[in-house]
Amino acid sequence: MTQTPTDHTPAQEQARVQLTVPAKHPMVTVLGSGDSLLRVIEKAFPGADIHVRGNEISAVGDATEVALVSRLFDEMMLVLRTGQPMTEDAVERSIAMLRTTEDGEGDGRETPAQVLTQNILSSRGRTIRPKTLNQKRYVDAIDQHTIVFGIGPAGTGKTYLAMAKAVQALQSKQVNRIILTRPAVEAGERLGFLPGTLYEKIDPYLRPLYDALHDMLDPDSIPRLMAAGTIEVAPLAYMRGRTLNDAFIILDEAQNTSAEQMKMFLTRLGFDSKIVITGDVTQVDLPSGTRSGLRQVQDILEGVEDVHFSRLSSHDVVRHRLVGRIVDAYEQYDSEHGTENGTRESGRDRSGHKGK
Repeated sequence: MTQTPTDHTPAQEQARVQLTVPAKHPMVTVLGSGDSLLRVIEKAFPGADIHVRGNEISAVGDATEVALVSRLFDEMMLVLRTGQPMTEDAVERSIAMLRTTEDGEGDGRETPAQVLTQNILSSRGRTIRPKTLNQKRYVDAIDQHTIVFGIGPAGTGKTYLAMAKAVQALQSKQVNRIILTRPAVEAGERLGFLPGTLYEKIDPYLRPLYDALHDMLDPDSIPRLMAAGTIEVAPLAYMRGRTLNDAFIILDEAQNTSAEQMKMFLTRLGFDSKIVITGDVTQVDLPSGTRSGLRQVQDILEGVEDVHFSRLSSHDVVRHRLVGRIVDAYEQYDSEHGTENGTRESGRDRSGHKGK
């Protein structure tokens, strides 16, 4: 995209920039169907007056806003050159990344185009890729470190991206097997009262891992891979006493491990293996008085070589945008009321009765 030099009016701190979209890119790919992308941009930059005429886009207004609009369209064009379409969500996330850099909160190492075009895995016509800056850094950390902790609220892609990296590692023969595990801790329920065999009781806790596998592999191949031991999905208790070599190991819902379980799991690491541990420290379902191993391990292993902590926030939620607002609302409530997950823990069990 070419642009004319920016004109400034110092007295009013106004600026003007004109951008020309190359003819090979139809304007609908830049502006969106029915100008949907343009409306997102106009809403995000109220200090800039944006006009479109033919294949030319001009922006006039606040100098800072105009500069960001110009950078945004440049990033959009870089994404479009790869053949990947721009969506409203991608535009919103690009704007958020640019504003973070502008506010001095980011280090400017990665641009929105670099984040949005990093492909991890392609399966059945869809590509899995990071959607936010923190997600990209999380994925990069998995490549660069032996043990990575992905810590953040629900919907930030912690487990899904780790699963995609595991499948990628298996397909590229970096590892010989994938091991997926979760602690079987009840979220307000009791396993013992559920009907069925032990496997039938445990299976619901592992179901989200199966669902992710079905997104990333041919469903018909999964039973064969599991029968051969290439993919193993098992409760955390089944890891005790083992040494896991040549494997990509994911521990999900790690906030529900005790300190002893976390140490046990970490010491299963064998040669040529990689471990990714994911969890949300705001959703602990352990019995009252039991400290979360995920909370404790941050104090123990922070700064240890080849161990990395990736922290995601509500800004990285890739589910319905309302999920991010819910996460923020709970954090604000807990901060104001000195609670955890909206409830007071001291002296009471999770049913609300006083502890003995």
